[in-house]
Amino acid sequence: MGGVGPRARHDLGPASSGECRPAMPQQALEIRPARPGEAPGLTRLCLSAKAHWGYDPAFMTAAAQMIRIREAEIRAGRVLVATDDSADGLGGLLGVAAIARMPEPGCFDLSHLFVRPDCFGRGIGRALLRAAADLARIKGATRLMILSDPNAAGFYARLGAQPRGQAPSDAIPGRMLPLYEFPIGRPVAAPD
Repeated sequence: MGGVGPRARHDLGPASSGECRPAMPQQALEIRPARPGEAPGLTRLCLSAKAHWGYDPAFMTAAAQMIRIREAEIRAGRVLVATDDSADGLGGLLGVAAIARMPEPGCFDLSHLFVRPDCFGRGIGRALLRAAADLARIKGATRLMILSDPNAAGFYARLGAQPRGQAPSDAIPGRMLPLYEFPIGRPVAAPD
């Protein structure tokens, strides 16, 4: 995938059924940096995607703070969004990914990767993961760690993430989650 600049575009190929894409021969996906003021809409998208897996209200309340997208993350240039002109309801927002620097030198965390449930299976998550890995590499990463929801573990494994055991959930005490490392290639020196 070419870069994570202001307008990285990706061909999603022929349209399929679902609310996410209208019937048209081809549709392009744009991956771009999140813009100031988009945090509330992105947070709603994250909560909707998480709730899709059937978690109960108590779980969702406990997880809500970890799922939230913060304006500070957007200002720091660590949040990417997937959009297209045909999406409705959330202002064309189809998915979101964010990275965070970890204490270990060269190590970043994929802190968010959520796709609107009505857009699952259209390559949006794959494009966001690759864009997030590119962004982490630009910021000096040599490793991208993923603390995965169990429902997303197969997705990360299919895209080449390597299992690294389990780690405790950031949101739910006592819950263990699959931990992966995604190969990001050679680091590129750049300031954070």
